[in-house]
Amino acid sequence: MKLDLLAIGVHPDDVELSCSGTLINEIKRGKKGGIIDLTQGELGTRGTIETRYAEAAKAAEIMGVEVRVNLKMRDGFFRNDEEHQLKLIQAIRTYQPEVVLANALDDRHPDHGRAGQLIATSCFLAGLAKIETKDESGKPQPRWRPKYVLHYLQDWYHEPDLLVDITDVFDQRMEAILAYRTQFFNDVDGHEGPQTYISSPDFLDSVTGRARMMGKRIGVKYAEGFVSEKKIGISSLDALLQVET
Repeated sequence: MKLDLLAIGVHPDDVELSCSGTLINEIKRGKKGGIIDLTQGELGTRGTIETRYAEAAKAAEIMGVEVRVNLKMRDGFFRNDEEHQLKLIQAIRTYQPEVVLANALDDRHPDHGRAGQLIATSCFLAGLAKIETKDESGKPQPRWRPKYVLHYLQDWYHEPDLLVDITDVFDQRMEAILAYRTQFFNDVDGHEGPQTYISSPDFLDSVTGRARMMGKRIGVKYAEGFVSEKKIGISSLDALLQVET
């Protein structure tokens, strides 16, 4: 399945928290979007592997993605090495995305930065013809390199190179985040396990606050930010937001 946009997150809910607005935006414009979760989030304090899968499926339905797969790398212990690169290269070549949305290159959670580096490396290597991979039927895969790898912002602040207006889809974005009922605060199900960094009401407030701060930078209500190691080019000035700031 050829995708226009592929969002990759090391943990289920990384995509929802950081770039789901952009993903929803593009899907509403007729683009095909998908998600790859690198791990099952099995080291998370709250919830189980089973609940994480159910929550991820619900969030995917809310966002309208074409496909969501889990590569089942070891949460906390995966590496940016040949074994893991080849596994991700195979997936990148399967979906042939034009743009990849990826974990931050440096963040509070060490998995985030390590995943960001793994994704960036794998996207480059996927474009080398002499690296051989096979699809699920055993056929050799052609080389494929995404045109852009955009790293979304997570816990730590990084100055973004690109800001995307997500105002029109913000409520849908929050609905996708709240699909992870075991992970984040909710006043319906009650106690879901020990309190964690992300399970307090204040954490969800910070998610909204970050989006509002990013939006203010470009004169809209809500936005998501991305860092790109490659210079971003546009073909027309019509792509610019015509908002006075």
